[in-house]
Amino acid sequence: MSDRKYFGTDGIRGKVGETLINPEFVMKLGWAAGKVLAGQGTNKVLIGKDTRISGYMLESALEAGLSAAGINIGLLGPMPTPAIAYLTKTFRSEAGIVISASHNPYYDNGIKFFSADGMKLDDAIEIAIEEQMDKPMECVASDKLGKAVRIGDAAGRYIEFCKGNFPSALSLKGLKIVVDCAHGATYHIAPNVLSELGAEVIEIGTEPDGLNINRKVGATSMKAVTESVLENSADLGFALDGDGDRLMLVDNKGNVIDGDQIVYIIARDALKSGRLNGGVVGTVMSNLGLEVALGTLGVPFLRSKVGDRHVMELLKKKGWSIGGESSGHVLNLAAASTGDGIVAGLQVLAAMLNADMTLNELSRGMTKYPQTLINVRFTEGTKPLESAEVKQAVVDAEKALDDRGRVLLRKSGTEPLIRVMVEANDAQDSSRWAEYIAEAVRKVTD
Repeated sequence: MSDRKYFGTDGIRGKVGETLINPEFVMKLGWAAGKVLAGQGTNKVLIGKDTRISGYMLESALEAGLSAAGINIGLLGPMPTPAIAYLTKTFRSEAGIVISASHNPYYDNGIKFFSADGMKLDDAIEIAIEEQMDKPMECVASDKLGKAVRIGDAAGRYIEFCKGNFPSALSLKGLKIVVDCAHGATYHIAPNVLSELGAEVIEIGTEPDGLNINRKVGATSMKAVTESVLENSADLGFALDGDGDRLMLVDNKGNVIDGDQIVYIIARDALKSGRLNGGVVGTVMSNLGLEVALGTLGVPFLRSKVGDRHVMELLKKKGWSIGGESSGHVLNLAAASTGDGIVAGLQVLAAMLNADMTLNELSRGMTKYPQTLINVRFTEGTKPLESAEVKQAVVDAEKALDDRGRVLLRKSGTEPLIRVMVEANDAQDSSRWAEYIAEAVRKVTD
């Protein structure tokens, strides 16, 4: 992605009011995207957003830019990111646009695009949009301007889609589930899906005010949902992030079940029912315990670079369906074209009912290896990963750990940080070797 001026691995993101996320830039982005898409025969684009206060402003800016390029617009209002991917296909729109910064605080926001098939835009189209951004903005003739309409039944359509991913022979009746929607885009979706399937639902994080998205709730802050599960003696808890593409779970004993464990549970259930298509894709940060557990089942496992975009690319290349990240991005291309927290949760619930086991019992099939992550700041211009001292420290650690652990060093894509990660079957080994390598990095960056 180094050749991009604006697009990152997950669209365009930044602080509201600064260089990229402001009305002027976003209107120009809407126009540029409209020009490129119109050149491919696009006539209609859908726009959805999460619950940030800035979403109203950015929605209007995008609408103006797209209209100026002659593109018709369907406004979905607050909707989860995976819902926009699904509705783009359902309404036969040529593209969908999401206004969201996912798990970030309210003062950040972002723009990302989906193609007509509900997948993220091809790199070539993103590059073409960036090139169009460098051209002066112009407006089509008045009779060619795009029209905008609000789509009133979007939430109901997506609720039915989610329910359709749960086996009709099963019911959630008798299950008590805590649902934490992070005051985000799933606040009016997830509780309805689960209650309509028969569950007793306890809601938290369902009162968005434009400023409280992801604040002490949701998939990146598990305390609230964990406490609620224990206080209400619930069977489990769902924790979604602000735009609904991430899921973390809590079992009835208060243990957090992360994305790696969710991927394992879904893959094992698919294997048992004969629905597993090939293997599973994780990332370089996926816990070694996932690889070992899948290996025990005879399921192939591959690692991609960090980011659900890269997981998706490898799944498509291999022709596989299931993959994800420990952060809670879970992909099952047999069910949805992008990461979908609600759908992933329903698949875990189906696995529980199929196996007649609790979430706690299901998760025991995978033992997580202790993992230590240390971030070391370095001076711009230095290249610590190329240092002989650092390379030797890695060799020392890998030799000592042998097949009982693994080492990963990577440079942050957003900050001058080297991320040192060590996994081992022993927690003391994990922390000791991580600190050993981190100290080598510090020495060459001082």
